[in-house]
Amino acid sequence: MDANDQENPNQCKSQLMGLAGWMAVCFAASMTGAIISPDDWYANLDKPSWNPPNWIFGPVWVTLYFMMAFSAWTVWKQGGWAEQRKPLICFLCQLTLNAAWTPLFFGLHKPALAFVNIVLLGVVIVITMTHFWRVSSIATYLLIPYLAWVSFASYLNFTLWQMN
Repeated sequence: MDANDQENPNQCKSQLMGLAGWMAVCFAASMTGAIISPDDWYANLDKPSWNPPNWIFGPVWVTLYFMMAFSAWTVWKQGGWAEQRKPLICFLCQLTLNAAWTPLFFGLHKPALAFVNIVLLGVVIVITMTHFWRVSSIATYLLIPYLAWVSFASYLNFTLWQMN
Protein backbone atom coordinates (compact mmCIF):
# COMPACT_ATOMS: atom_id res chain seq x y z
CA MET A 1 0.00 0.00 0.00
CA ASP A 2 1.52 3.32 -1.01
CA ALA A 3 0.91 6.83 0.30
CA ASN A 4 -1.76 7.58 -2.34
CA ASP A 5 -3.87 4.62 -1.18
CA GLN A 6 -3.93 6.02 2.35
CA GLU A 7 -4.82 9.53 1.20
CA ASN A 8 -7.93 8.48 -0.74
CA PRO A 9 -9.88 7.21 2.31
CA ASN A 10 -8.90 10.37 4.20
CA GLN A 11 -9.91 12.56 1.26
CA CYS A 12 -13.22 10.71 0.96
CA LYS A 13 -13.86 11.15 4.69
CA SER A 14 -13.02 14.85 4.43
CA GLN A 15 -15.41 15.27 1.48
CA LEU A 16 -18.22 13.50 3.35
CA MET A 17 -17.60 15.63 6.43
CA GLY A 18 -17.74 18.71 4.19
CA LEU A 19 -21.07 17.60 2.75
CA ALA A 20 -22.41 16.93 6.26
CA GLY A 21 -21.24 20.40 7.29
CA TRP A 22 -23.03 22.11 4.41
CA MET A 23 -26.16 20.07 5.14
CA ALA A 24 -25.99 21.20 8.78
CA VAL A 25 -25.52 24.86 7.79
CA CYS A 26 -28.44 24.81 5.35
CA PHE A 27 -30.81 22.99 7.66
CA ALA A 28 -29.80 25.26 10.54
CA ALA A 29 -31.18 28.13 8.47
CA SER A 30 -34.45 26.23 8.18
CA MET A 31 -34.81 26.11 11.95
CA THR A 32 -36.54 29.50 11.98
CA GLY A 33 -39.39 27.72 10.20
CA ALA A 34 -39.46 25.02 12.88
CA ILE A 35 -39.42 27.57 15.71
CA ILE A 36 -41.84 30.11 14.21
CA SER A 37 -44.78 28.52 12.46
CA PRO A 38 -47.91 29.99 10.91
CA ASP A 39 -50.43 31.02 13.54
CA ASP A 40 -53.98 32.39 13.61
CA TRP A 41 -52.76 35.63 12.04
CA TYR A 42 -51.73 33.75 8.90
CA ALA A 43 -54.79 31.48 8.96
CA ASN A 44 -57.04 34.55 8.94
CA LEU A 45 -55.31 36.37 6.08
CA ASP A 46 -57.14 36.77 2.80
CA LYS A 47 -55.28 34.55 0.33
CA PRO A 48 -55.31 34.30 -3.45
CA SER A 49 -56.99 31.26 -5.03
CA TRP A 50 -53.57 30.04 -6.20
CA ASN A 51 -52.09 29.99 -2.68
CA PRO A 52 -50.50 26.52 -2.26
CA PRO A 53 -51.85 24.24 0.46
CA ASN A 54 -49.82 24.38 3.69
CA TRP A 55 -48.65 20.76 3.41
CA ILE A 56 -46.62 21.52 0.24
CA PHE A 57 -44.15 23.90 1.91
CA GLY A 58 -42.36 21.30 4.05
CA PRO A 59 -41.46 18.85 1.25
CA VAL A 60 -40.51 21.68 -1.10
CA TRP A 61 -38.19 23.32 1.42
CA VAL A 62 -36.57 20.03 2.48
CA THR A 63 -35.79 19.31 -1.17
CA LEU A 64 -34.48 22.83 -1.76
CA TYR A 65 -32.24 22.76 1.34
CA PHE A 66 -30.70 19.47 0.20
CA MET A 67 -30.05 20.94 -3.25
CA MET A 68 -28.62 24.13 -1.75
CA ALA A 69 -26.27 22.15 0.51
CA PHE A 70 -25.10 19.98 -2.36
CA SER A 71 -24.57 23.09 -4.48
CA ALA A 72 -22.43 24.81 -1.83
CA TRP A 73 -20.51 21.58 -1.20
CA THR A 74 -19.78 21.27 -4.93
CA VAL A 75 -18.20 24.73 -4.88
CA TRP A 76 -16.43 24.14 -1.55
CA LYS A 77 -14.80 20.96 -2.96
CA GLN A 78 -12.96 23.15 -5.47
CA GLY A 79 -10.38 24.50 -3.05
CA GLY A 80 -12.38 25.08 0.13
CA TRP A 81 -12.59 28.45 1.81
CA ALA A 82 -9.08 29.36 0.70
CA GLU A 83 -10.04 29.40 -2.98
CA GLN A 84 -13.83 29.86 -2.88
CA ARG A 85 -14.28 32.45 -0.17
CA LYS A 86 -16.26 34.96 -2.26
CA PRO A 87 -18.84 32.53 -3.73
CA LEU A 88 -19.29 30.80 -0.37
CA ILE A 89 -19.74 34.11 1.46
CA CYS A 90 -22.40 35.04 -1.12
CA PHE A 91 -24.06 31.69 -0.40
CA LEU A 92 -24.04 32.34 3.35
CA CYS A 93 -25.47 35.84 2.79
CA GLN A 94 -28.42 34.47 0.85
CA LEU A 95 -28.89 31.77 3.49
CA THR A 96 -29.03 34.46 6.18
CA LEU A 97 -31.70 36.35 4.23
CA ASN A 98 -33.53 33.05 3.78
CA ALA A 99 -33.51 32.41 7.53
CA ALA A 100 -34.71 35.95 8.26
CA TRP A 101 -37.87 35.75 6.15
CA THR A 102 -39.88 33.48 8.47
CA PRO A 103 -39.43 35.64 11.58
CA LEU A 104 -40.30 38.76 9.59
CA PHE A 105 -43.43 37.33 8.01
CA PHE A 106 -44.79 34.81 10.51
CA GLY A 107 -43.15 36.08 13.70
CA LEU A 108 -43.51 39.84 13.40
CA HIS A 109 -46.48 39.75 11.00
CA LYS A 110 -44.72 42.24 8.72
CA PRO A 111 -45.45 41.17 5.12
CA ALA A 112 -44.07 44.45 3.71
CA LEU A 113 -40.73 44.00 5.48
CA ALA A 114 -40.71 40.31 4.56
CA PHE A 115 -41.27 41.32 0.93
CA VAL A 116 -38.23 43.60 0.96
CA ASN A 117 -36.26 40.73 2.51
CA ILE A 118 -37.38 38.17 -0.08
CA VAL A 119 -36.64 40.50 -3.00
CA LEU A 120 -33.12 41.00 -1.61
CA LEU A 121 -32.90 37.24 -1.18
CA GLY A 122 -33.70 36.74 -4.86
CA VAL A 123 -31.03 39.26 -5.87
CA VAL A 124 -28.41 37.61 -3.66
CA ILE A 125 -29.34 34.16 -5.02
CA VAL A 126 -28.66 35.46 -8.54
CA ILE A 127 -25.33 36.93 -7.38
CA THR A 128 -24.47 33.60 -5.73
CA MET A 129 -25.37 31.71 -8.90
CA THR A 130 -23.14 34.04 -10.92
CA HIS A 131 -20.19 33.32 -8.62
CA PHE A 132 -20.97 29.60 -8.50
CA TRP A 133 -21.08 29.47 -12.31
CA ARG A 134 -17.40 30.42 -12.44
CA VAL A 135 -16.64 27.35 -10.31
CA SER A 136 -19.25 24.75 -11.27
CA SER A 137 -22.18 24.82 -13.66
CA ILE A 138 -23.73 21.92 -11.70
CA ALA A 139 -23.67 24.00 -8.50
CA THR A 140 -25.48 26.76 -10.37
CA TYR A 141 -28.08 24.43 -11.90
CA LEU A 142 -28.84 23.05 -8.44
CA LEU A 143 -29.92 26.56 -7.36
CA ILE A 144 -32.37 27.13 -10.23
CA PRO A 145 -35.34 25.45 -8.47
CA TYR A 146 -34.55 27.50 -5.36
CA LEU A 147 -34.58 30.74 -7.35
CA ALA A 148 -37.82 29.69 -9.04
CA TRP A 149 -39.48 28.93 -5.69
CA VAL A 150 -38.25 32.17 -4.12
CA SER A 151 -39.56 34.08 -7.15
CA PHE A 152 -42.96 32.45 -6.71
CA ALA A 153 -42.82 33.07 -2.94
CA SER A 154 -41.99 36.73 -3.62
CA TYR A 155 -45.09 37.12 -5.73
CA LEU A 156 -47.17 35.32 -3.10
CA ASN A 157 -45.69 37.50 -0.34
CA PHE A 158 -46.47 40.64 -2.35
CA THR A 159 -50.02 39.45 -3.05
CA LEU A 160 -50.68 38.62 0.61
CA TRP A 161 -49.33 42.02 1.62
CA GLN A 162 -51.57 43.80 -0.88
CA MET A 163 -54.68 41.74 -0.06
CA ASN A 164 -54.35 42.39 3.66
